Amino acid sequence: MFFKPRFNTKNYSRQGFRLRGNTLGLLFVFFLIGLFLHYGGKTKPVVAFWNDVREIIGLGRSHSEKEGSNPYKAPEPNPDVATDDQSPSSTESEASDNNNSSSSETNRASKTVRFDFEKQVDFLLPVSKSSDAELIRHEGYTLSYRDEYKDPEWVAYPLLDYETTGDADRKNEQFRPDPEVRNGTALPSDYTRSGYDRGHLAPAADFKFSQRMMRETFFMSNITPQAPEFNRGIWSDLENLIRIWARRDNGLYVVTGPVLKPGLPTIGKANEVSVPQKFYKVILYCNKPDIRMIGFLLDNESSNSSLKQFVVPVDQIEQLTGLDFFPKIPDDLERKLESKGRSEMVEEWFSN
Repeated sequence: MFFKPRFNTKNYSRQGFRLRGNTLGLLFVFFLIGLFLHYGGKTKPVVAFWNDVREIIGLGRSHSEKEGSNPYKAPEPNPDVATDDQSPSSTESEASDNNNSSSSETNRASKTVRFDFEKQVDFLLPVSKSSDAELIRHEGYTLSYRDEYKDPEWVAYPLLDYETTGDADRKNEQFRPDPEVRNGTALPSDYTRSGYDRGHLAPAADFKFSQRMMRETFFMSNITPQAPEFNRGIWSDLENLIRIWARRDNGLYVVTGPVLKPGLPTIGKANEVSVPQKFYKVILYCNKPDIRMIGFLLDNESSNSSLKQFVVPVDQIEQLTGLDFFPKIPDDLERKLESKGRSEMVEEWFSN
């Protein structure tokens, strides 16, 4: 005689199936809650989630394809350590660059005549109303850093014609924190999987005549969050245009930065890095007695519009930023330059 089981095997199988279904349902709910908690605070949660999925399942582009398709991003460094190019230094090459630079600058001096106000110390630098702004000087450019936003409020530098050509190469350079900033800058890892590019303000390509100065442009004090389609699109087009103008005019003054204000969205793991909604550039040409100025104001988003559509009076940029550009220009002349309308500036700059 066989022992008769005290339970029905068929019914047990059904009950077990229901238990497994309930467990899977609960796990799915917890999974959704986890996704919400992890991505809900990000500025672009869907983009960040999709980037993670592509990386996990191997649908992302190959490393070489990524580097080739985006010339405006340096290779990823160790996200938590300030790293630099570890390849052998090219001291002789840089010395040669400097000699060539001195020669080219002498040639430029023979082509242009400076105004007296250009000769004043820090003529190029804007005046800020911000009490917490920290002035940082590098060899190639000067900037004002706002710790509150973990962004620079402006970056300023002269762009001479010879500086846009040379042998300096960005391929071995890496983003890294700026050791000169008192309270520290954002980290490269603050941008990782955020959906934003590490966007240059002083572009690396503006310093092709010197590897050392190009390297400086990868300090995080010169970087702000930019939408990829903006950084690689209309912003890149504007940078290229300014280099063309610098070669045409034997040199320009450039001031560029984000429009910072309270309440901006943020990205970051170690820091809260504000994501600007707008960026500006103010360009000045001086060759006594000729002088002209132009302003650009662009949204941090993709655009197929002509660059002429983003030309605005410099007064408008000053009102948005609270900055005073080129304050050492005599007041009457400064007001005249900064109040010019779009059509007049387009005629002066784009028709030559």
